[in-house]
Order: sequence, then C-alpha cells, then structure tokens
Amino acid sequence: MMTLEDLFGLRGRVAVVTGATGRLGQVMAEALAAAGATTYLVGRDQGRLEALADKLGPSCHAARCDVTVDEDVAALGARLHEDHGRLDVLVHNAHVGQGGSLRNAKPSDYLAAADLALGALQRLLDATRDLLEAASSDSSPSVITVASMYGVVSPKPHLYDNPEAGNPPYYGAVKAGLVQLTRYAAVELGPAGIRVNCVTPGPFPGDGGDPALLARLAQQTPMGRVGDSAEIATTVLYLASPRSSYTTGANIVVDGGWTIW
Repeated sequence: MMTLEDLFGLRGRVAVVTGATGRLGQVMAEALAAAGATTYLVGRDQGRLEALADKLGPSCHAARCDVTVDEDVAALGARLHEDHGRLDVLVHNAHVGQGGSLRNAKPSDYLAAADLALGALQRLLDATRDLLEAASSDSSPSVITVASMYGVVSPKPHLYDNPEAGNPPYYGAVKAGLVQLTRYAAVELGPAGIRVNCVTPGPFPGDGGDPALLARLAQQTPMGRVGDSAEIATTVLYLASPRSSYTTGANIVVDGGWTIW
C-alpha cells in the first residue's frame, strides 16, 4: 500500500525557501521540513530566521541572504555546494508588502519590484543551476515561484478604504511577469530534468486584519471566505515532490475562485 511518505516524502532532499519569515513563507517552509527536507530559510533578518529555525526544528537552517544582492546569492549557492552538493527544491517567495496606486507610484518602484521578483529569480538560478542539475540524477528537482492573483486580475478599488490601501500597480505587473518567466525557465531547464512551476495565491490576509476588509474580500470568492495560510502548503508540497514529476510550466491558482469571475 502506498503511504504518504511514498507520495510526498522529501527525506534526503534539500530545499530553499526565500521570504521564509513571511506569512506564507513560514507555512511553505514548515511543510517542506515536515516532509523530511533539509530546509534553508532565506531572508534578510538573521534574528527572525533563527527564531523560525528554532520553531520548525533541527532540519531547518537560517540562511541570511538578500536576494537582490549578487554577493549574497552567490554566498548562498557556495554554502549549498559545501553542505550538500545538490538542491532539490527552490521556492522563490521573496516579497515586500506595501500599498499604493498609480497616483503615487514612481518608475523606481517598478524597477525595485522587478529586481525582487524577476532579477532575484535569475540570480538564484545562476547560483544553483548546477545544484539542481546534480539533484536530477536521482530525483525530480523543482523550482516553485510564488506570484499573486493580482498578477492575473486587477484589484477592485471599492474593496479598499482608499486608493493607496490596495496592492500597487508595480506589484501586479511584476507578479504577472513572474508567471511568464516561470514558463520561460520551464522550457529552458526541462531538458536538464528541472521542473519550474508557479503558485498564484489569492486572498490570504492573515489574522488580525480589519474585519470589514476581510468581509469584503471574502465576498469576492465563490467560496465566500478568504484563505488560511495552511491551505497553500499542500500545493507547494505537491510541486516539491517527485510525484509531480510530469508537471512543469504550470501556474496553479489557489484563490478560492477569485479569478474565475
């Protein structure tokens, strides 16, 4: 009889999660570690990374790295080379949340957002491509990018108290670009046995938000509610697992149906 370990076990595998201390990043990292992967938690705040590693257990390691800095990403790659010589799962989840609108957006905002979403993925792949290729000898290495429903549809202004309270236009623009870059990478890396897929989360506002806003967001989904962070974990685990070995170039939308109407 096939077990969950047979389906989704990641023992002996190595994973990296960028943006690991964020709300969704923590859930993704926890899922990979629980499945048995040695998981490197990547972010810019060493203290928060260490606290998360302590919380998630001995298979997790704090790895301070600013993914917009070439030297930091190169050092992360060198560390993975020295520690394991392979990389099985790369989750690119780095994100800086802030509100905004066309009225206050600046060209420099678009450049910074693009560097964090698109430039950082290029840096990470440059630093780890040979590690992913090494893992393909006995596994099905997986790169998972994290986009947003606002890379598929535009925010509805009436949901927010003011124009600057919603997600800014440069956020959605680069998330849409990340979906397309995922497809490009899947085509180029496929012959090496490396899969590249995207997860597009919907409304996952977390606890402690404005109840009125949460209610308005919930009404935008056929399911009539916002998402719980844990509901992203199984999608990431599926894409990380070798059991999804014939899935590449896909954009899996986990949004409670937000984008279907």
